[in-house]
Amino acid sequence: MSCPSRSNVSLGFIPHPSNRKQLSDDSISFQIDSTLHTNSSHLIPSVPLQLMEEQTTTESNSLDFIDQHQISNAESINFNKEDEEQFRILGHPLYFKRRRDDTAESSCSSTSSKRCRINQAVRAWGNQPLQSADPDIFEILEKEKQRQYKGIELIASENFVCKAVMEALGSHVTNKYSEGMPGARYYCGNQYIDEIESLCCERALAAFELDGDDWGVNVQPYSCTSANFAVYTGLLSPGDRIMGLDTPSGGHTSHGYYTPNGKKVSGASIFFESLSYKVDAKTGVVDFEKLEERVLDFHPKILICGGSSYPRDWDYAKFRQIADKCGAILMCDMAQISGLIVAKECASPFEFCDIVTSTTHKSLRGPRGGIIFYRKGSKPVKRGMLLNQGDGSDKYDFEEKINFAVCSALQGGPHNNHIAALAIALKQLATPEYKAYMQQVKKNAQALASALLRRNCKLVTGGTDNHLLLWDLRNFGLTGKNFEKVCAMCHITVNKIPIFDDHGTMVLGGVRIGTPAMTSRGCLESDFETMGGFLFRAALITRTIQREHGNMIKGILKDGLENHKDIVDLRAQVENFATQFAMPGQDV
Repeated sequence: MSCPSRSNVSLGFIPHPSNRKQLSDDSISFQIDSTLHTNSSHLIPSVPLQLMEEQTTTESNSLDFIDQHQISNAESINFNKEDEEQFRILGHPLYFKRRRDDTAESSCSSTSSKRCRINQAVRAWGNQPLQSADPDIFEILEKEKQRQYKGIELIASENFVCKAVMEALGSHVTNKYSEGMPGARYYCGNQYIDEIESLCCERALAAFELDGDDWGVNVQPYSCTSANFAVYTGLLSPGDRIMGLDTPSGGHTSHGYYTPNGKKVSGASIFFESLSYKVDAKTGVVDFEKLEERVLDFHPKILICGGSSYPRDWDYAKFRQIADKCGAILMCDMAQISGLIVAKECASPFEFCDIVTSTTHKSLRGPRGGIIFYRKGSKPVKRGMLLNQGDGSDKYDFEEKINFAVCSALQGGPHNNHIAALAIALKQLATPEYKAYMQQVKKNAQALASALLRRNCKLVTGGTDNHLLLWDLRNFGLTGKNFEKVCAMCHITVNKIPIFDDHGTMVLGGVRIGTPAMTSRGCLESDFETMGGFLFRAALITRTIQREHGNMIKGILKDGLENHKDIVDLRAQVENFATQFAMPGQDV
């Protein structure tokens, strides 16, 4: 039989072990057609074999033909003990017997042994579980897992992710360098990374119901602060003007903020000139009349709406009108409320804004990172003149500028594990379960607000339209810093914020509370009413401790204070309550 590939095997006749004699002609040669094997990777090595003839014609275990499967699977042929296999040829019962070559075998054994040792070393390093590789870090991680499980998480910007997101974050795509954009990388071998990032971008646009002809998206920013700075870097020159909500009013430092003594606290205020607008000191909401006055006086090139601690909805139409009066680009930082926007539980900025940025964690329940949406294509009629477009162009030119600002002006290789995890989270946004989750987040925030108001607690703006509320602690005589520390000792996490006092002066007298994280653990309105009781009790405990130790934080952190009877009692109640609820993605 003619075949394209053959293995030549020399064979000789050898009799059956019970009654054998060497045949006179042992130069018989067989050609084994390797194409008949079911798996060429398991071909029997080309080594000398002997054939031994059986003199006894009766043999109960003789074979009538060569089993092709046995030949193709070398493991099924036993060459260890007598290295023999019986079969018939031309009516003669014969046996395979491998003729050993000690020199070749020794060389092969030496090479195999070395390779084996190297492989074992690689596996010992590469496949070692965390608990064995670094017991110290493992122990700390286990402590943090228990802290999350036993505590009540009420920081508005925190959440819990699912196991699938965690698996992607810890996956092998973290090994790949992929600077650049899909289809235009600095390195080769990125075909699957391109697939992941392209799918992530498609899902991001779909989640917010955006047309890919009108909107583009960049999913590479490491955080929303990075995303915001990339927008400024791409669209502005150093020293150009921006305007965002004052940080003490609920804005974010990445919108350009100076402390009262003039300290620049973010890259936005270091490299660009910024002037903030404020909320009304009495109502806690944006004062649009004063905002318009400032915008027309300052003429920012980018006007920013959105904030970090703002419990009410945003009037994007009014921001658009004001931005158009000075030709400013309108940018929204929706980091806090992006999940509510997806679920249509908050107004959407996309109808009115030119740029929209967000974190990818918080209410989106994705990995920690940032995202930038930007308009592209033709400009709408009566939209203000865009930056650097004095040539009469009617097209947006954001895409290339923003993408270049992200990479390579500000960042190197994107975190592919984060982008894969984000794609998973974005897929979940399209499900009815996610929309129900966000609806519950909002209901829970309103239930918590009601629980505190019933106890005569004061809330900034009197309530909430979204997932967070701002508690004014001044009627308890407390600072947010002291209350935050006592809550932490009771295994409740909140975060301090500044608020306006009755004279319009900012004081550190409040805390911000949010509902997404505990809603992810399955808490409902009644559960948040219980949490409202815990928070109220923590406020009373803080007031007692302040009377005993003074208002200074040193007194609150005094050694042994965690063993204060009231704190111990409340901590036990909190743990008993919190451990009723499941932890997404974790085995506890």
